[in-house]
Amino acid sequence: MAWEPNAESLSTLSSCLKDSLSGFNKAAQKQAEQMLAQAKSSPDINNYLAYIFSSATPPAGLSFSPEEYHLVRSAAAIMLKNNVKSGFKQIPEQSLALVKLAIPLGIQDKNSQIRNYAGNIATELIRRGGLMSWPEFLPQLLNLLSNEGGQVSNEAQEGAMTTMAKICEDNTKMLERELNGQRPLNFLLPKFIEATKSPLPKVRVQALTAINVFTPRKPQAMLNSIDDLLQHLFFLSEDPVADVRRQVCRTFVNLVETRPDKLLPHLSGLVDYIVQQQKSDDDDLACEAAEFWLSIGEHETLWRELQPYVSKIIPILLESMVYSPEDIAMLGGASDDEDEEDNEQDIKPQFAKKDLRRRAGANGEASADQSQNGNAYEKLASMDDDLEEGEIDDLDEGDESPDERWTLRKCSAAALDVFARDFGGSIFASILPYLQTNLKHEDWPYREAAVLALGAVAEGCMDVVIPHLPELVPYLITLLEDQEPVVRQITCWTLGRYSSWAASLQDQAQKEAYFMPLMDGILRKMLDKNKKVQEAGASAMANLEEKAGKQLEPYCEVIIRQYVTCFQKYKDRNVWILYDCIQTLAEHIGPVLCRPELSGQLMPALIDRWQKVGDQSRELFPLLECLSYVAMALGDAFSPYAEPIFVRCVNIIHQNLEQALVAVNNPTFDSPDKDFLVTSLDLLSAIIQALDDQKATSLIQSQNSFFELLSFCMEDPTDEVQQSAYALLGDCARYVFEQLKPYLPKLLPILLKRVDLDNILDEEIDSGFSVVNNACWGAGEVALQYKKDMAPYASELLQRCVEIISNPRVPRSVNENAAICLGRLGLDNYELLAPHLPTFAEEFLAAIEELDPSEEKATALKGFSMTVAQNPQAIENVLLQFFTVIARYEDLKLRTPVKAEMHEVFQSVINLYRQIIPQFSEFIGRLQPHDQAALKNNYAI
Repeated sequence: MAWEPNAESLSTLSSCLKDSLSGFNKAAQKQAEQMLAQAKSSPDINNYLAYIFSSATPPAGLSFSPEEYHLVRSAAAIMLKNNVKSGFKQIPEQSLALVKLAIPLGIQDKNSQIRNYAGNIATELIRRGGLMSWPEFLPQLLNLLSNEGGQVSNEAQEGAMTTMAKICEDNTKMLERELNGQRPLNFLLPKFIEATKSPLPKVRVQALTAINVFTPRKPQAMLNSIDDLLQHLFFLSEDPVADVRRQVCRTFVNLVETRPDKLLPHLSGLVDYIVQQQKSDDDDLACEAAEFWLSIGEHETLWRELQPYVSKIIPILLESMVYSPEDIAMLGGASDDEDEEDNEQDIKPQFAKKDLRRRAGANGEASADQSQNGNAYEKLASMDDDLEEGEIDDLDEGDESPDERWTLRKCSAAALDVFARDFGGSIFASILPYLQTNLKHEDWPYREAAVLALGAVAEGCMDVVIPHLPELVPYLITLLEDQEPVVRQITCWTLGRYSSWAASLQDQAQKEAYFMPLMDGILRKMLDKNKKVQEAGASAMANLEEKAGKQLEPYCEVIIRQYVTCFQKYKDRNVWILYDCIQTLAEHIGPVLCRPELSGQLMPALIDRWQKVGDQSRELFPLLECLSYVAMALGDAFSPYAEPIFVRCVNIIHQNLEQALVAVNNPTFDSPDKDFLVTSLDLLSAIIQALDDQKATSLIQSQNSFFELLSFCMEDPTDEVQQSAYALLGDCARYVFEQLKPYLPKLLPILLKRVDLDNILDEEIDSGFSVVNNACWGAGEVALQYKKDMAPYASELLQRCVEIISNPRVPRSVNENAAICLGRLGLDNYELLAPHLPTFAEEFLAAIEELDPSEEKATALKGFSMTVAQNPQAIENVLLQFFTVIARYEDLKLRTPVKAEMHEVFQSVINLYRQIIPQFSEFIGRLQPHDQAALKNNYAI
């Protein structure tokens, strides 16, 4: 019997759906959401949702206005998609059949938003169930699209192509994979190319959108169809619809990377075409066209082919770098807004996650790539909030400031930067007349664009700009007082880009003429009356610190005094950038920060902020990261501040883990932000490294749950949390081993699971390797301290490390840390490793040879040598390589006992082989002459 809705249930559900999207009555909205949450448990809920969203007019018994009923249908579609997404396996087969009947009706609906919703549900069904769970659907879409009988409405054709484009975006690999002996894409792609001839603009746009899912990739279907596609592109390049031409430009951008050979014969015409499109009044089209220069400029070889056309391209880039009248209106003109509080939506700077991979040979210190704060044309990471096309968003993108979005201006400046790095000084020569005309232009947009252009070429043209800098830098410093805030803002950025020149000046008179005024100007702008200028000044200061390094030591008191004043004046957003300034300074001047006149000013300001920021505030992320650097710089001088900070970090981790557990068991609760865990773990690591061992031990003893919480973090589903957790484990092994020791029987089995390469997911391979890297580093630190107690874990750890160093796909740093771990395991468990030497000796020596001298390298080589002594015949095939490593070993003036021990161990190995090898001198004679000399000078041979 066919399913029929119950009239009363239908009416109640429809009312709830309407109220759930009502922004006017919050009480009704909340009640509706609660009722809908309860309704999810009904086995028929998805039948009702499919019935409502696919019914173009209100079913009998429902009385809504057209606007109200559209809201009801929209809410039903959104809820249905979310149900499929979160509970596909729980949906009864009968309900799925009804949903599959409803979707084609939605795709053909007169309302474009409903068509979009139908596409969202369809792609979610295919993503969860696979193509074979609905084999008739793609042919059904192609039938609508082809309109062979001429009976299919325009709306249905548009809906079919839009849905197809969504399916391509969300199920790319599925379409490329072989299915029943065929790859679906081989059949679909020619259909999409054919659809670009449709008389309907929306179909042409969506057909190109679908094609552009695959142009950055190299599927067989694209290889088969590339010539046909190019013919269609050249035809479409003159399409009257801007959105079609935008997709054409995007295709060309993608093909730069995947099929440059196909573009090269047409490059001259392409340059003219892209220049023409970049002049379009349609900003989106112009920006997409400008992306072509960026793409080709960054291509490994193709950029050279642009040389004859640079004189055509540079003028359009410069022209596009001037703020448009619309952008100027949105910037809001000059304003002294330093006293205005930030809106919550303004406080969304990206938390720049530092590189937490423990580097082999870096003595366990984290290596941090400085974030490019303040980049005048950096693409912002998209804030993905799970909304699909057609769904309702609270933020209207059209209201975004041009500072916050990727624009034609930024794209053109980025392209100029890339061209400067490609072609060097000739680019500066080509923009010099423009700079001479516009740097002092009476209209500020032209002044601003000229300063931007000068900053953009800094990296690629520094050598040829340097002779002009004694004249340019003083002028730029005067522009820091320009009446227009936007000019002051870009001037800060450009001065930051040239700060390496000022910082490198050796002559004291030149320093006083250029470096000190530049630094003073940037510091002053950190307290500008405009918040955006403050932000640019702070970013430029972080850049200056990076370039000047220890040369800032004489000026630290002035710098820190300014930072303390900034803390007093800044609103929330700019405090984030201020933290970056402080951590960069701490990183580069290190122990200098311990001077009482410096730490005595800085620490009270940081602690005051620490006390004001709540445990749930996102400001904790940059604050905790900043404190990590400060703690490392201060060392034991951080101890007066350590205890309350340590305790709070442990509490934050505890709260976050508890909230995550609640969210897993109760879907109505939001999952907590894992960055709270990451930054807290990192700061705990920094404190343990900074304090003397006894003080660090006391802190850990005061927190009974410390290692239990660490075990949960080591098993957290988020790679970034695990990465930080294994770094902390390694630091605990180095500095507070006696406290860690009782918990190792619980922690080591967790670690062994994580160094198994089979546990890395393909789609998370980079972050997965970062976790394995830190886990190997941590395991090596534990092995060094745990000695013979590692024996129960030695066999599995050996197997995992051998798998890592034998796998060519593993990144170098992971390979090196696995080799160090393996070597250190041999220090006290050499008899367990010795029988397995043939399985890893060659790979171990190859990895260890690449390492710079360090205590880590020394201990690993010592453990390997002790293992070799137990089974000397096992490495006959790589014995020359081993002796080469011994000959080239440098102790880097190690002051630890390891230095003397290494000499003894190597000497005993040499003695062993002198007894085993009959013609030992002839064997040594097979080494390189300089290696022979090194052995004879350092060892008794």
